[in-house]
Amino acid sequence: MDKAYQPAGEEKIYQLWEEHQAFTPTVPSSPSSARRHREPFVIILPPPNANDPLHAGHALYTVEDIMVRFHRMLGDPTLWLPGTDHAGIETQFVFEKYLQKEGKSRFDYDRSTLYQLISDYVSEKQGIAISQMKRLGFSLDWSRLKFTLDEDHTHRVYAVFRKMVEEGLVYRGEKIVNYCTRCGTAFSNLEVNYQEEVTKLYYLKYGPFTLATTRPETKFGDTAVAVNPKDPRYRQYVGQEITVEGLIGPFNVKVIADDMVDPKFGTGVVKITPAHDPDDFEAGLRHGLPIKKVIGLDGRLNELTGKYAGLKVAQAREQVVADMAQKGMIVKVDDNYVHRIGRCYRCNSVIEPMVTPQWFVKVDPLARPAVKAVEEDRVKIFPKRFKKTFLTWMANIKDWPISRQIIWGHRIPAWYVLDGTPQAVVSFVDQDKQIQSGFWKDLKGKFSFDLIKSGLQSLTVPADTKFYLSENEANEHGQYVLQETDTFDTWFSSGQWPYSTLGWSPDGRHSPDFEYFYPTTVLDTMWDILFFWVARMIMMGIYVTGQVPFRVAHMHSRVLDGKGQKMSKSKGNVINPIDIVNNYGADALRLALVIGVAPGSDIALSDDKVRSQRNFINKIWNASRFVLFHLDQFVVDNPQNITSLSPANFQKSQLKSKEDKEIIDKLDKLICSVTKNFNSYHFGLASESLYQFFWHDFCDLYLESVKSRSQEALPVLVYVLITSLKLLHPFAPYVTETIYQILGPKLNLEPLLLAKSPWPSPAP
Repeated sequence: MDKAYQPAGEEKIYQLWEEHQAFTPTVPSSPSSARRHREPFVIILPPPNANDPLHAGHALYTVEDIMVRFHRMLGDPTLWLPGTDHAGIETQFVFEKYLQKEGKSRFDYDRSTLYQLISDYVSEKQGIAISQMKRLGFSLDWSRLKFTLDEDHTHRVYAVFRKMVEEGLVYRGEKIVNYCTRCGTAFSNLEVNYQEEVTKLYYLKYGPFTLATTRPETKFGDTAVAVNPKDPRYRQYVGQEITVEGLIGPFNVKVIADDMVDPKFGTGVVKITPAHDPDDFEAGLRHGLPIKKVIGLDGRLNELTGKYAGLKVAQAREQVVADMAQKGMIVKVDDNYVHRIGRCYRCNSVIEPMVTPQWFVKVDPLARPAVKAVEEDRVKIFPKRFKKTFLTWMANIKDWPISRQIIWGHRIPAWYVLDGTPQAVVSFVDQDKQIQSGFWKDLKGKFSFDLIKSGLQSLTVPADTKFYLSENEANEHGQYVLQETDTFDTWFSSGQWPYSTLGWSPDGRHSPDFEYFYPTTVLDTMWDILFFWVARMIMMGIYVTGQVPFRVAHMHSRVLDGKGQKMSKSKGNVINPIDIVNNYGADALRLALVIGVAPGSDIALSDDKVRSQRNFINKIWNASRFVLFHLDQFVVDNPQNITSLSPANFQKSQLKSKEDKEIIDKLDKLICSVTKNFNSYHFGLASESLYQFFWHDFCDLYLESVKSRSQEALPVLVYVLITSLKLLHPFAPYVTETIYQILGPKLNLEPLLLAKSPWPSPAP
C-alpha cells in the first residue's frame, strides 16, 4: 500500500463496480407478489439540469448514496434511478447566452431548428454531468438513465394532460407575462434585463385625489385606485366609487385598500391597471377587479383609447401628457424620478406587461388528497418541522399555470383552427430569415400557410378559443391548423417523474419496474423546492396512480460557502465539487457534507473542513496499512491458517484480553447506534460516531495498546477493521472499497465487492 491514500485511483474503483453491475437490481418474474413479500428500497434521483455542470448543491446527492448503499448492504432490493432535467426556461436562457456570444439569436431560427440546436447542446452537457456524478461515487443504476424529454416520458406527460382535459381539470385562462412588442413574444423573468433609469413621475388629478404614476397612457385601462389600509388620510374613501375626468370622457373606478401601496410613494394613492402591471394584476385578482386591455400585442393602443388608438406606447404617452396638461389635469412632474425598468435582453426594448392566455390546472381536487396523505403520514416529511410548512402552503394553494412561452420543452398537444379565429396572432421566420408578426387574418393573404407553419415561432389565440387534442381532429374542422406553441411548465413534467420513469402506462399495461418499484421509498431533495416539486409529485402521483409516489420526503441541507453565505455566480463564491474532488478526493468531500450536520440545516463548506476529512481518510488508510503489515507477516508464518483470521469465523467467546473485549463491545454498540441513526435519517450523528470510534477508540487507543502483541491481536484487528470499513462504506465508498480489494484476496473474503457485502451486526 502507498504511504498515503491516492484519490487518483477512484475512477478504477467505479469501473469495478460497473463491471460487476453492483448497482443494478434484478426484477423478479412476479414483481407484484415479490413486492408483497419484501418491499424494495427505491430512490428516484432529483434530476439535475442538463444545461450545466454540477455545482456544490448537487454533491448532496451523497445523502441519497448513503441511503442506497446502506440498504443494499442490508440485503434489500435497491434501486437508485438516475435522470437529468431539460429545465425549460433555464436551459433556453443559458443557450441563448451561448448564441449571443456567437453573434446570433433564437429569432434567427424556426422552432424545429432551434429545438434541435438546444438538444445537441444539452446532450453534450448531460454527458459532463453524468461523468461528474460517477466521479463523486454515486451508485446509480445507469442502465435505467432517464431524461425528461425522452419519448416515453413525453408520451406519458401528454396522456396525463389529455386525461386532465377530459376530466375538466385543465382550462385556459389569462395571466400577466413579460412581453416584448418588438420581438412579438413573451419572455421569462430570466430574460428581462432590469435596470434603474431616470424617468418622469407625473402627479395627476384623479377625482378627489392627486396620485403619482410613470404611465399616464394606461389611464384608459384603470379599474381602481388603491390606498394603504393603514393610511388615515384616505380611509373615508375606501369602498366608494369615484368619478374621474378622462381624455375621452369621465369614468368610474373603485377605491380599494391594499397592503401593496406604499404610503410614502407619491401621495400614497396609486391607480390600478390590472392588464398592464404585474402588481396591479395581483391586486385585481385579490379584489375581483375587471381587466381592461388597452395595449395590443403590437405595442399600440387599441380601440378602447379613442383618438389615441394606433399610437405606440411612447408616442401615446407623449400625446396623453400634452393633452392632460392642456386640460389642467397634471399637478406637477418630477423629471428626475429613478425607476426600475425591464428591457428585452435581445433588442433592449422596454418590456410591456401583458395579460395573455395561459393553461391552468384546477388544483383543489389534486391538493385535497395530497394534504390528506401528508396529514395521515402516508407521506412522512422529514425533518418534521417542514410538515407544518407544507400543510400551511397547501391550504392557500391557487390554480397552477402550466404553460410557458418558450420553445425548449414539451410542446402542449393542442391544435387550433385559424379560420374563424380573427384575433389569432402569429410570429414566424420568413424565407429571408426575417421575423414576421401580426394577426392571422392580415398575414394569410401575404404569405403561404406552409411558410408560416414551417417558420412558426409563436401563436397566440384568445383564451376561449376552441382547441383539439389531435391534429387530425382539428383538420376535420378547418383547413388551416396550427399547434399550440406554448410548452409545459417544467414542474408539470417533473411532477410526473416517479411513476413515469418506472414505466407507468396510460393503458394499464405497466412495466415490471413500475409493478415492483412503485411507490418509491424516499424522495430526497432541498427544502426550497418542497412546494415547487414535492407537492406537485404527491398531487400528480395520487391522481394518476391512486398511490403516493414515495413514503418519505426527506429535506436535506443547503450548502453555503465557508463564510455561511449562499453561493451565487455574482458573488463569485460558487464551489465546483469536482475541483474539490481533484484536490482531496471524493470521500473527503462526501464526509465534509455530512459529518456533524443536523437534518435540514445549512452546511458551510470550506477547504478546511474538506481537508480535515481528507486527514480522516488517510487515518483509515494508515490504520489499514498497519493491519496489513501484520497480516502479511502472519501469512508468511502461517500460510495454512489464514482462514482463522476470516471475520466469518470470529467469536467473542474466544477473547481473553481486556483491551480486545472493550474494543469489540464498543464496536457492537457502534453498529447498533449507526444502524439506528441510518434508519432515522440522522446521518450526521452516524458519521460523527464512526469518526470518533475509528480515530480515537481504534487508532489512538487500541492500536497503540496492541503493538507489543500484534500477532496475538490480529484476529481482532482484522475483524474491527473490516467491520469498520463496512460501516464507513456508505460515507466513504472509494477508500473503503480500495482497502477491501487489497484485503479480500489475502483473506478470501466473500463477496468480492465491499459494495455488495452484508451490513454488520454485533459479534456472535
